[in-house]
Amino acid sequence: MMFLDEIRDYCLSKIGVYEDLPFGPNTLTMKVKAKIFVFIPLQEIGCQIAVKGYPDTLLALREQYEDITTGPYLNPRHWTTIICTGTVPDALIRECIDTSYALVVKGLTAQQRLELGS
Repeated sequence: MMFLDEIRDYCLSKIGVYEDLPFGPNTLTMKVKAKIFVFIPLQEIGCQIAVKGYPDTLLALREQYEDITTGPYLNPRHWTTIICTGTVPDALIRECIDTSYALVVKGLTAQQRLELGS
């Protein structure tokens, strides 16, 4: 089971990533070039994150895991929420973070990607 500190450290290990609290003290975001790729609600009991993904993959994950669901305020076609209770494997959580990061980097300008070394 991944905990908040592990998720935070994993995100921050990626090139160009920094954390921010743009929505107030209750929602930590992980950003690359000012684009959010992970939301972490801090007021929740336990740990959960929202990540970006491919629509078909997100749908399949929601069907497979009870702790992968849609979340409030985000487009459920492109974002999903993972509740970290131990039922979703840590490797899958990391894979979802990797995909979210890659999708955001892919959407950056060529100059921004060059600055990241991508």
